[in-house]
Amino acid sequence: MSQNAVRRLATGCCSLNRTFVRPLQVAVRSLSGSGGVKDAGEKHFDVSLLEFLVCPLSKKPLRYEETTNELINEELGIAYPILDGIPNMIPQDARLIKKPEGTEKPSES
Repeated sequence: MSQNAVRRLATGCCSLNRTFVRPLQVAVRSLSGSGGVKDAGEKHFDVSLLEFLVCPLSKKPLRYEETTNELINEELGIAYPILDGIPNMIPQDARLIKKPEGTEKPSES
């Protein structure tokens, strides 16, 4: 009788081990692979969001620049990156861009 109990415990223990180890191995493989489902295609920005998005600093509307995949604030001269279709609106992550020469205010001398 004690042999049966030990055998059941050992069998149950091993099956539990397989249950926990297998999903972990699958998860590790899917995270480490570069060709996963999430990496298959680049997500594009939904331009209809421009109706709702404003610059967090100036509260002014933003312009979408498709070539650089950024949201541009013309007034402040900054560009917010768009990563995987999601705009990164954190001011510290924004990039400074050069303003066109004609938009600068003339200095008083």
